[in-house]
Amino acid sequence: MRTVKRFEYKYLISRQQYHQIKNAALIYMDMDKFTLRSEDQKYLVKSLYFDTNDYEAYTDKCYGNYSRIKLRIRSYHENFSNDTPISVELKTRKGLNMTKYSVFVKGRDYLEYIRTGHWPNHNNEVLTEFERLAHLKALRPKTLVRYKREGLQPKDREDFRLTFDHTVESASADRLFPEKPLYKGHDHHKGIILEIKTLDIIPPWLQRIIQQYGLKAMSNSKYGQSIELTRKDVVMPMSDHMLSSFYTMKGRQ
Repeated sequence: MRTVKRFEYKYLISRQQYHQIKNAALIYMDMDKFTLRSEDQKYLVKSLYFDTNDYEAYTDKCYGNYSRIKLRIRSYHENFSNDTPISVELKTRKGLNMTKYSVFVKGRDYLEYIRTGHWPNHNNEVLTEFERLAHLKALRPKTLVRYKREGLQPKDREDFRLTFDHTVESASADRLFPEKPLYKGHDHHKGIILEIKTLDIIPPWLQRIIQQYGLKAMSNSKYGQSIELTRKDVVMPMSDHMLSSFYTMKGRQ
């Protein structure tokens, strides 16, 4: 089992800002091994997200619930085989504090889970909890998100990293490798998502870059956006402000 605890900050940046920030960051950082061994120095990320039939996880995100848990199955490969490594993940969040528990399984084990709802021949805490939550809450795969990622890591430390996510798109799917997915680009399709993942404070040189380019941290749930794009049957919940305005208007009638 792999456990990662960190704070996450997300920013939507323009292509010009991407080049400027990346060049500035490369003074202090190097491309990570996944980026370096990719053909175009961007590696594929595909994530299959699970939710209830009434989209409880999506609703929790919309209302900004402080504590949330997300189940997903992820691959870094375009094509599938029985030996393709698949990452099974539980991601918990309390505010900006994120903890991810994950384990890799083989493609054949992923297929067995999709077919039966059970992980075969396992003795792993992540798989046990994933299966327990999926059955307890009747979670089902709802949507597939894919994008190309660049990762940077510090030259002299390991407590934070930067990622740039390009061409984020989603499709309604109940498989990680559907035959003919109909992908739709997210609203920021022409922009790039910068993510800062850190165990502690953001280093001073990076704080200066954020201030120099006037970057504002944003809430960027790829899953939430994918639901809004691909699941037109889902009614978006009202925000607290919208609810307050609604009841104020009702009171005047």
